Amino acid sequence: MQGPTNGRRAMLAALSVWALACALPVAAQDPQVSEARRVALEWLTVVDADNATASYAAAADKFRKAMTQEQWATALAQARAEFGAPQRRTFAGAQKGDEFPNKPPGDFVVLFFRSGFAKRESVMETVTMEKEPDGMWRIIGYSLR
Repeated sequence: MQGPTNGRRAMLAALSVWALACALPVAAQDPQVSEARRVALEWLTVVDADNATASYAAAADKFRKAMTQEQWATALAQARAEFGAPQRRTFAGAQKGDEFPNKPPGDFVVLFFRSGFAKRESVMETVTMEKEPDGMWRIIGYSLR
């Protein structure tokens, strides 16, 4: 028998899955999200190859201003030591910047991927993208949870 807390958790989980399922077709059809996702996947391929130099160079100015290339190389090496080599990645959804309250100026997209790594079967990868003045989407943030 489920207690009230377990029942609420199950209901919240079901609602979250339903909301994500409803949002995915819209995000998948949005040309800006599609282009941002394409760029993110290209960048993740470079990250997956442990090429810290190239992935750093391909990231946005904001990413490079937040950390040095050496700091990025160290962070990437630590992530690989903790998570292991990437095994799979599936697009899980996107949130456009105009959906964020109090967003800074600019075009932003946050992309979510369900991923599996050698040492961790279930990981949520988050890639935050910004459309730069040259019209190109570039990475401004990356996290694994």
